[in-house]
Amino acid sequence: MTTYEAIAMILAIAYIVLAIKQSLWCWPAAFVSTLIYTILFYDVSLLMDSALNAYYLIMAVYGWYSWKYGGKLEQQELEVTTYGLNKNIQIIIVLTIISLGFGYVMANYTSADFAYVDSFTTVFAVFSTYMLAKKIIENWIYWIVIDIISIYIYIQKGLNLTAVLFMIYTILAFIAYQNWKKEYDNTKTSRL
Repeated sequence: MTTYEAIAMILAIAYIVLAIKQSLWCWPAAFVSTLIYTILFYDVSLLMDSALNAYYLIMAVYGWYSWKYGGKLEQQELEVTTYGLNKNIQIIIVLTIISLGFGYVMANYTSADFAYVDSFTTVFAVFSTYMLAKKIIENWIYWIVIDIISIYIYIQKGLNLTAVLFMIYTILAFIAYQNWKKEYDNTKTSRL
């Protein structure tokens, strides 16, 4: 555990809490936290996690813009929406196939640890981050699964503070799903 890991953890928690509240300030917190994690994961040979956090840096900028200006009307904030069951099943199938491909490459051509599991969490996290930036409610369900798997990886790599962070993430993802679902249901009802 380092001071940098602690700073990244605090900012990561701030990011999720602010995302639950749909505050634009979640994105700057995400940017700084993921910058630190990009370096930390590279240092412990979790190469896909390091690459994922580099992607998060870009998505923090995109997410801020999308939330601020991504609504149906120009200059309107984005609302919470859903993909529905069928689209999510299709997404899960495609992402699983992609994960297996990346896992094979990482297992056979790099020094990456947990190649298949790390690839799975990375591929799904890439898409889940996009879903979060678009305020798709199911992103939180994806995150719950990703976070639970990540806890195991981080404990195995000795990143105990990060494992605790992902335990907190899991709880916050449950809360976020409930909050966003309630808002979605209320918005849907008010339009009837």
